[in-house]
Amino acid sequence: MIGVIDTEGDCTEWSFPAVPGAVRTARHAVHEALRGWGIDTAVGDVAVLLVSELVTNSMRYTPGPIDVRLVRPHPNGDGPVTHPALLVEVSDPLPDPPTERRAGPDDEGGRGLQLVACSARRWGTRRGKTGKTVWFELALPG
Repeated sequence: MIGVIDTEGDCTEWSFPAVPGAVRTARHAVHEALRGWGIDTAVGDVAVLLVSELVTNSMRYTPGPIDVRLVRPHPNGDGPVTHPALLVEVSDPLPDPPTERRAGPDDEGGRGLQLVACSARRWGTRRGKTGKTVWFELALPG
């Protein structure tokens, strides 16, 4: 069962159990949230792909839960956003940061972080109180 943490305003987040179907459910939730925000379809497709990769990685190495958080840019009191970006975070209880691998042409896995690194404007990891978060930013048109 999905735990919807928040879906209001400029931030939305969910908690997914590490069970079969969680990746599909995460993709659908992210797609619907971004569509509801009016995020460019091309950016949304990349976000869904990268969330799918990161949730898959989390499921492979942790028992869950896996949290997904989206933050859309908005003008603050200081003026308009100058370089708007969508922030996406995927968190899990394993404190170890993921390891970027170089997948060979015949490897069936090992490309998730390569995809994130190639597609995102910026990305990184950070430790939390009970695990880690892998985050990335996608530039928005405008």
